[in-house]
Amino acid sequence: MQNSHISQKQDCNTKLENQQLNRILLSLRQERIKRTMIMSLLVSALLLTIFFGTIENPFQYTFSKIGNRFTVTNRILFIVWAAYTGFSIQTSVLILFQLECYDKKRQYIFIHIATVFLIISALSPSLDQLVFWTKIHLLSGGLFALFLSLGFTPFILWLAQNNPILKKTIYIWLTITWGGGITWYFLLGNTGMFEIWFFGFFILFLLYLSLHLFEKVIISQSIN
Repeated sequence: MQNSHISQKQDCNTKLENQQLNRILLSLRQERIKRTMIMSLLVSALLLTIFFGTIENPFQYTFSKIGNRFTVTNRILFIVWAAYTGFSIQTSVLILFQLECYDKKRQYIFIHIATVFLIISALSPSLDQLVFWTKIHLLSGGLFALFLSLGFTPFILWLAQNNPILKKTIYIWLTITWGGGITWYFLLGNTGMFEIWFFGFFILFLLYLSLHLFEKVIISQSIN
């Protein structure tokens, strides 16, 4: 009778261990799927940025001029690029917020607003004869940069304080992205190269963060 009781207890413990293991494996699978989705979005957004920005000479034309002053196809591609890139950046940043349990609601809102302004900027035709829409385009483009900075910069500074391994990389990224972008701006003015540089390095940094932070979570769950 006692042996039967011990056997039942062992079976119960085994079932509990198996259930716990299955939960861990499921959680790991979900994190890997999420990481793959984010990486796919960012890589495709990066390729789309390079493709669209080089349809015409990026040393001469901005994304806006490429999208508004040539063909209807370019116009459609410009809107598609803005919507897809905005969505990819927004999705990636918000998932990184959640991954690090970053609960500043204001930053979440700012990232959403930034995406809206990027799309509005692309939808607003920037042509000399359309003064009103050109002003809307310029204003929404500036507000996109402002709200993206307000939403993302506090997060990476917070991340640098709480993750010493990333601190040096974060400050290097800030220097390269903003310093390089400003350099291009002063050398060539407001051209497509400035935009390719900014979006390109921003997306590359999101790729790096995604790899590092997801790997940290996956390793942590595997150990636990």
